[in-house]
Amino acid sequence: MRPLFTVHAGEYLVGSHIEEHFPKLNVWIPAKDTGIDILVTDARNTRAVSLQVKFSKDFNPTHRTLMLQSKLAAAGWWTHQEKKIKDSKADFWVFVLPSFTEHRTHFIIIPPAELLRRFRAVHGKPEKRIHSYLWVTKSARCWEARGLNNADQEMLAFDRFRHPGREFTQFLDNWAEIEKRLRK
Repeated sequence: MRPLFTVHAGEYLVGSHIEEHFPKLNVWIPAKDTGIDILVTDARNTRAVSLQVKFSKDFNPTHRTLMLQSKLAAAGWWTHQEKKIKDSKADFWVFVLPSFTEHRTHFIIIPPAELLRRFRAVHGKPEKRIHSYLWVTKSARCWEARGLNNADQEMLAFDRFRHPGREFTQFLDNWAEIEKRLRK
């Protein structure tokens, strides 16, 4: 069993968010690493949802024009192995993205099969790793921004960018699917 003090920052932020906003749900931390970081159950502990949590610091203040920085709430960077997403036992992957400027944490909550489908559509079949830049705009939209040229980044910042496969807005701070699964 791992000690409590080894809970990662992202897991702590997800657990704290659930306890604060969904007080009737229970949050569990597994005793060993099985690819499930958090288990969430209903009040009677009869239904469960498993979460894989991925944390990134906010990379918005770095390597961006001031105009782009001013339009982004947060910009995360993750690297993934396709096999880990494909073989994931978690019901949802939760990307945790605290905003450096907004003093708020964003959560992108997505089933692993949908995540992999989107990554393949945007980036193709990876040779080794998938690099992902999930950006959240101040207008509350979320995008996979890796590989976008400067013109597309500017269009994204001004809400003029259109690419359904890159848009993750429907998963941004959307805890409804977790609640729905726990109510069935």
